[in-house]
Amino acid sequence: MTSTAGAMAANERRNVSDAAGVIVLGACAVWSLITAAVHDGRPEGVLLAVLAMAAGYASGRILGAVAPVTAPCAGALVGLGLALTERYTTPGPQITAPLGHSGATAALLTLSIAAACCAARTARPAALRLALRLLAVGITVTAAVLGSAAGCALGAAVLLCSLAADRVRHRGLGLGAFALTAALVTSTTWAVAEDALPDGLTASLEGQLTEHRVLLWQDALHLVGRDPALGVGPGRYGELSPTSALAPLPDGKPHSAVLQQVAEQGVVGALLLAVLFCWVLYSLWRSPQSTAIVLTAGAGLTALAVIASVGNALSFTTVTAGAGLLAGLATARPLADGCPEQASREDERLWAHRLEP
Repeated sequence: MTSTAGAMAANERRNVSDAAGVIVLGACAVWSLITAAVHDGRPEGVLLAVLAMAAGYASGRILGAVAPVTAPCAGALVGLGLALTERYTTPGPQITAPLGHSGATAALLTLSIAAACCAARTARPAALRLALRLLAVGITVTAAVLGSAAGCALGAAVLLCSLAADRVRHRGLGLGAFALTAALVTSTTWAVAEDALPDGLTASLEGQLTEHRVLLWQDALHLVGRDPALGVGPGRYGELSPTSALAPLPDGKPHSAVLQQVAEQGVVGALLLAVLFCWVLYSLWRSPQSTAIVLTAGAGLTALAVIASVGNALSFTTVTAGAGLLAGLATARPLADGCPEQASREDERLWAHRLEP
């Protein structure tokens, strides 16, 4: 009876989490339409990103339930293939430093490493687990060969987090650390754009980021002053940014997701982006999967947030779909009873503790 009640309560919490996700994604889409209507913007890119993430998340939930090992492994291989061909990751000119060939390539490689690590955590045979870990290591090496410094460094960090996840007893602490990391990187990006850091640190960061990228960020902050609440309208940054207009091959992006959001959709749009990331972490916290899988996926999605803070990775549909897929795989409930990807005994004790009056 206690076990049945606990399962029912867990399912109810998952339903609340899913409903919250629908509300947040819907709010992102509606707000982009509102700001576009006010400023004659072009919300198609935002709507496509929202649709891609929702589709990826739903697909991950389904595939993670019926094929908990095969699905993340296939996702890792597909992501690697897209990064190698760069067919969908280089539609126009990219600012290469410090993201290697492109932010999208680094993001796809990092998500692929996280998916391979999740598959390794789910697999039962030792030989298969070893093969999947070697796949993750191989993708990390591939990132270095492609010249993607961010993909290599962040992919290695995800791999290390996956290996260390067994030592973390409370997933909330790990997810909280991921949230703080994303907030710190975002705050640093904003501080660089505001020129609020010490001169020595600012000069060092600008050397890594390039002066052109910093000027793009500063243009985004200047555009916020026009209409802090609504922004200048989705898709209008490129035509209003002097730095972007004077570039030899402009791509119309400030190369920072949060700065693009606040410039084009105002403070409310930036808050919605932050709420979306928090919802993903909350869904992982409520996931029936083991803590190791949850933290591995959380590390991969946090690495994506870091890349998006200093690049335009979220402008690519393959990246947003991949992020949704990884989150869905890590929150899926496997259909088979007793399979290893279900919550560990420690997780079950934590759930029982939460249900106590």
